[in-house]
Order: sequence, then structure tokens, then C-alpha cells
Amino acid sequence: STSCPRTGCLFARRPPMKLRRSACIDTLYLELPFLDRFQAAKEDGFDAVEFWSWADRDLSAVKSASDRAGIPVCGFNGDADLSLIDPAQREAYLAFLHRSLEAARFLGASGVTVHSNGLGPGGVVLASREDLSHTVKLCSLYAGLAASARLAEEAGVTLYLEPLNISTDHPGNFLRDTQTAAELVRLIGSPRLKVLYDIYHMQLNEGRLCDTIRQYADTFGHVHAADAPGRREPGTGEIAFPRVYKALEAAGYTGLVGYELFPARSTREAVKAILDAG
Repeated sequence: STSCPRTGCLFARRPPMKLRRSACIDTLYLELPFLDRFQAAKEDGFDAVEFWSWADRDLSAVKSASDRAGIPVCGFNGDADLSLIDPAQREAYLAFLHRSLEAARFLGASGVTVHSNGLGPGGVVLASREDLSHTVKLCSLYAGLAASARLAEEAGVTLYLEPLNISTDHPGNFLRDTQTAAELVRLIGSPRLKVLYDIYHMQLNEGRLCDTIRQYADTFGHVHAADAPGRREPGTGEIAFPRVYKALEAAGYTGLVGYELFPARSTREAVKAILDAG
């Protein structure tokens, strides 16, 4: 077998999983400088990379690192600290999203992730807006997503709408279940608006992963993976990853599975666990 010279992972032993893999390089390969993580992910057999914020990075350097390694950027967050649930922020939200879509076009990224609430450092929900009713929040989310989808269609970039867990990482987040996200996507009906289904977040919030996949996989544009509890690599928690992968494939999902997880010990061991879980 051939091993990655940086991490030592035996990527030649990669299981025959049909789903393609993406590495979140804001959680994996943290032992390396950011721009070196592209090559490491490529050498470990990942098909793409993703990260969280684009606005604080040198996009020309990111593009060069991506091109040099021969691995594409599949996406990043597009909404910063602004909230779709707040009608007063819609104009500013759409202006920032326009910049995010332009950044995606520059990098050749296929998608941009959006959320219901603005997130701060560590994913902290900046404003849960308890002063606004559920109706106002939901209607504002719908209207903002519809306007966002039009921008995405013009840019030729897909938006990934991500529900988040409210028990551990993102207390106060409005969008917290797959059904609401999927129904919003179906109602708006844009080919450039899809659900980002995060296995870790949804195991914490709702469970029933395989049943949910069977019901809503037609709306999925991207999938995130980490074990729960803990947000670490497969095998450290309670999720039966082979069954989840089979459910995704059976439902016709052909997109990427992005590993947005924090290694329990090292990236080398985490990548081996990712490969073994397939």
C-alpha cells in the first residue's frame, strides 16, 4: 500500500464507497499550515476540500494551493454574522452573500453554505432574537432564502441550507430540523438551493438518520459527517456509518460527504477511521 508522506495514511486501501469525500481543512490537518492542507488532503485520497470562512483569507493564495494540489474547493460559509431570520438584516445579508458567491466563482467552488442565524467564533449563535415570533422568523427565512436563491442562480453557485444542533454547539439557532429545511427548499423550488444534511447535528437533534435520508435525500446538496456525541471521527460515537452511507446511496444521493470533525488524537488516525468506515 502507498502511504501519505505527510500523515502516513494508507489511502490506497480506500474502501469502494461510491460517495465522494471532502475534507474540512478548518478541523482536519491542523498540524499543518493552512495552505499545506490542500496537498495533504489530496494525498490522503479526498476528492475536495472545504473550509469555514473566506473573508479573512487570501483567496489568490487559496486558489493557487488548490490548483497546485489538484484538489477543488467545494464550498465554505457564505453568511458570516448576519441572520436570515431577521427582516432588518436582509439587505445587508444579501449584499454579503453576493460577495460570497463571487468568492466561490473565483475559486471555482460549487457551493456556499448558509444558516438561519449569524454565527460568531466557535459557532456561537450571535442573536437568537427571542423578541421575534416564530412566524416572523420563518417568514423572513423563507423570503430571504428565495432572494438568495435568485442570486445563486445568477452566479451559477448552489446554496446549501444547514440546520444545526441546539443542544451542544449552537443553542438558540432557529433552523434545527431536516423537515423544515427540506420543505423550504421544496417550496422555493430553485435548482440552486439545497439542504446541507449534517449527520452529526441531526443525530443530536432528531435521530432517525436513515429514515430522514429516505424522506428528504432528494433535497440534499451536500452532507457533513462526524460521529456523535463528540464530533469526532467514525467509531468514536454511536452512529452506524456504513448504514448511513448505504441509505444515502440507496436514496440516490451522489454528492460529497464532507468530514467536518475534530480528530480524537491525530489527523492520521482520523483519516484512517474515515476510510475504514466506508
